[in-house]
Amino acid sequence: MAVDLSLQGPALLFCPADRGDRYAKALSAADSVILDLEDAVAPADKASAREQLVAAGAASARGDEGALDPARVIVRVNPADTIDHPLDLAAVAETPYRTLMLAKAESATQLDALQKAGYRVLALCETAAGIARVAEIAAHPAVFALMWGAEDLAASMGGKSSRLDPADGAQTGIYRDFARFARTRMLIEAKAAGKLAVDSVFVNIPDADGLRAEATDASASGFDATACIHPSQAAILRSAYAASPEEMAWAERVLDEATRQPGVFRFEGKMVDEPVLRQARAMLSR
Repeated sequence: MAVDLSLQGPALLFCPADRGDRYAKALSAADSVILDLEDAVAPADKASAREQLVAAGAASARGDEGALDPARVIVRVNPADTIDHPLDLAAVAETPYRTLMLAKAESATQLDALQKAGYRVLALCETAAGIARVAEIAAHPAVFALMWGAEDLAASMGGKSSRLDPADGAQTGIYRDFARFARTRMLIEAKAAGKLAVDSVFVNIPDADGLRAEATDASASGFDATACIHPSQAAILRSAYAASPEEMAWAERVLDEATRQPGVFRFEGKMVDEPVLRQARAMLSR
């Protein structure tokens, strides 16, 4: 069976899995919630996080009022080579949640067991090894989407940060070369494999303008979504990924004109061919 290649929208919000009281609020703010069993949970709280995940899953299975919609839940599990990984999978198996984010994905073989168990996987490539093998990871049949992680990638290489110091009055610096390379490679390999691409989190929460600019670039570049770490960021992401009224109007006009113009044609001063028409159709489908 082919993996379901869909997301509920462009704003994916991380929520610590040991904060069950925040699950519903996080989901109400975003298109999907990522219940995080990995970095957001201290080692001493991992067991409690799994228990709270199972409790939320039971409420979802019963259809309780206010329970999480399984279609909008992604569970981030610990890396495949950790002692917490099988414990995470055992907990998820007790829930109706069937979309996983595999932290620090580094090879296609790590995904085989997840496919056998019936999960669809958002592969998080956030180490040097993961980026080096991103093509084989993207090609795995269990994978429906890929995401990259900037700071873990820097740490995996012994680096200090993924960004340069801010300049020219900006609050947040631009990515260093290695991060831009990783971001671009992951995007291209995801699209080459016919999978979705998710951009990394923007950690400077107060810098709304910086987030908006980065998400607007992500949308224009072909990303399908961006993950975030604070509810206030979700609305900015939705706005950045949505086509503007001007773009929508242009798309409608050019597609209408294409019904009367075979092949390449000139429209409003610009050349229009099939790639341009595909962009217009994509705008109208958002």
